[in-house]
Amino acid sequence: MIIYGVYIVSKSGGLIFNLDNHVPRIEHEKTFTYPLDLVLDYDSKKVSVAFNRKDGINVGHVLVAVNGIPVNGITLDDGRDVKTTLEAAENYPINLKFSRPKTTTNEKIFLASMFYPLFAIASQLSPEPKSSGIELLEADTFTLHCFQTLTGIKFIVISETGLNGIDLLLSKVYELYSDYVLKNPFYSLERPILRIF
Repeated sequence: MIIYGVYIVSKSGGLIFNLDNHVPRIEHEKTFTYPLDLVLDYDSKKVSVAFNRKDGINVGHVLVAVNGIPVNGITLDDGRDVKTTLEAAENYPINLKFSRPKTTTNEKIFLASMFYPLFAIASQLSPEPKSSGIELLEADTFTLHCFQTLTGIKFIVISETGLNGIDLLLSKVYELYSDYVLKNPFYSLERPILRIF
C-alpha cells in the first residue's frame, strides 16, 4: 500500500497541510550523440526538456546528471556550466540522466488552489442534486481520494491505484485534525499546520 501524499485544503482553497510520503524518483538515462536532439530550457534553477521526447524522457523532465556528475541548477558539481558542456561537440557521446521534477511548496499551493474550483465545478455539473463533488479521481498511475467536511475543509489522499480502505484513512485523518488541531487554543482557522518532527 503506497500513499503518495496527504493534503488538507481549506474551505477557501488554500493549502493548510501537505505531506509527501512516497514520491518515486523515476530516472531515465541515455547516451546521446552530437547534436543533441532534445531542446533544453536553461532556467536559472534547472535545466529541463522544452521540446521533443525520446525513450521515456518527456517535456518537463529535469536534467539531474551529465556523465554521472550531478547537476545543481545550471552547473555541474565540478563547476562547469551545463550549457557549454552540452554545446561542445568534443564532449560527445554524452550520457544524460533525466527525472521528473520535484514539486515545490509553491506548486503544491497552486495545485491545491486549483483543486477547489474543480471540486465546485464537479458539484455543479453533476446530474444529481446536492452532489458532494469529487470523491474519487482515478488516473493510470495514481488515485486521488477526497473527503469534504460539513465546514468545507477537504482532506485529500493520493495513493497508488487499486487500494481499498482509503475512506477509513480519510476519516482517521479528519478525526486527528479535529482532536489535535481544532482543539488547540493557539490555532487560527485556515492557517497552515506546522509539523515539528
